Amino acid sequence: MFLDHITLHLEAGHGGPGAVSFRREKFAEHGGPDGGDGGLGGSIHVRATRALNTLNPFRSVRQFVADRGYAGEGCLRHGKDGQDVELVVPLGTLIRDAGSGEILAELLEDGQRVCVVRGGRGGLGNNNFKSSTNRTPRHAQPGEEGEVRDVEFELKLIADVGLAGFPNAGKSTLVSRVSAARPKIADYPFTTLEPQLGVVSMGAFGGDDNDSFVIADIPGLIEGAAGGAGLGIQFLRHVERTRMLLQLVDLADPVQEPETAISVIEGELKAFSEVLFSKPRWLVATKLDALQDEDRRARFEAICKARGQEPIFISGVTGEGIRELVFKLGRALAEMPKS
Repeated sequence: MFLDHITLHLEAGHGGPGAVSFRREKFAEHGGPDGGDGGLGGSIHVRATRALNTLNPFRSVRQFVADRGYAGEGCLRHGKDGQDVELVVPLGTLIRDAGSGEILAELLEDGQRVCVVRGGRGGLGNNNFKSSTNRTPRHAQPGEEGEVRDVEFELKLIADVGLAGFPNAGKSTLVSRVSAARPKIADYPFTTLEPQLGVVSMGAFGGDDNDSFVIADIPGLIEGAAGGAGLGIQFLRHVERTRMLLQLVDLADPVQEPETAISVIEGELKAFSEVLFSKPRWLVATKLDALQDEDRRARFEAICKARGQEPIFISGVTGEGIRELVFKLGRALAEMPKS
């Protein structure tokens, strides 16, 4: 089960108390204070890695507590710091304070690390309180409380190209054709129940082996998706960070006309996010091998030309148009900014 949103309870460690201690030496009957300071409480850090693509590791554990700092000791010995806790999350994780809604961090780079709750400072030992008027201080600080906070982790996958379209429009087939990803494919709607990422290597299509891009497939959208209908609303956030979108249109659909399919999906994208709707977006006609009505093809071409876009036709079954699409995407992405 794909997990992309979760709330965790985090508690940093309490700082260790300072020590009250006095020197006890053979020839120093009234030795001065030598109580050491307490150690720092452990903090909780979050680190991003490209090795993960879901928040599933947190499914069964929702609370994390860092160690307390150790107490100071005599002979000015400093207490040991409490051990930190590190939580590892996928790239694209947004961290938000669950109470205030404040965004604490967005982890977009491999290895990026942020402290979310900080451990309390250790208390000062009595050696810190000696003075000319108080040579035998008998008090020390107890150490500070560590930070406590509930945080939300929200995952937005990072990809270059996002796919949008009705269920069964051929999105999963396209991903399986252009990458090593193997999403479930079947001749019925909603076979994709969670986002899928695929890495497209240009070398596999006769291009440069060093060039590649990431493509993201999400469950199909239906009318009313932005308002909660169907599965797609849960996952639209995962194409918010893409650099461009491919809107797939099933030319062989006996029920949905191309004009309607395009209009409905565009409406849902716009209703969900103006930022998402404004991304560069290409219309791609799928299932060319099953097309029986050439009028549908002509109407699709007319729509594309009215938008100033070259019509794109592909078949996931025969592979027609796939290589050309991959190279068009590669060239377009090379000219786009990375962020």
